Amino acid sequence: MSAAAQSNHFARVAVRELSADESARLESALADLLLDAVANGASVGYMADLTTPDAAEFWRGVIEGIPDGDTILFAALDAEALIGTVLLHPCGKPNQQHRADVAKLLVASHCRRGGVATSLMEALETRALSLGRTLLTLDTATGSEAEHFYRKRAYRQAGVIPGYALMPDGSPTATTFYYKQLT
Repeated sequence: MSAAAQSNHFARVAVRELSADESARLESALADLLLDAVANGASVGYMADLTTPDAAEFWRGVIEGIPDGDTILFAALDAEALIGTVLLHPCGKPNQQHRADVAKLLVASHCRRGGVATSLMEALETRALSLGRTLLTLDTATGSEAEHFYRKRAYRQAGVIPGYALMPDGSPTATTFYYKQLT
């Protein structure tokens, strides 16, 4: 698909915050999205031997945190097919009510570079501000394509920890921590 056709195609993508019930109905698709990310080398906390039951179990844990507001799940849907996610974790500590963590920005491998991740992050940042969360933090594998994406979105590097995580193939990778102050 050409870049122009891909851009036009993804213009139909809807990004929305999911309820726990909606998320539960999409559990299988959520698991498939996580499996796709790991199979394509994303350092998202799992190794190459990730199984469908384990991926589904991860998402069940996420879904459990939605009703209490511990987790906010955003989904990118293309004609009701799940093609992307991102999580917002508002910090619950009394002295950090202004802060939230960003996690699991995943876009289906066949949908990358079409603006899906940007749409997901825009929805997340808007929601964070509505909650009074003006500082966002995240981490990503050093040297990954994600680093370039976050820098373009005005996230600033806070530091790098060598050998912090393992890639899905078992090789160690440094992890870069980022933050963004929302206004």
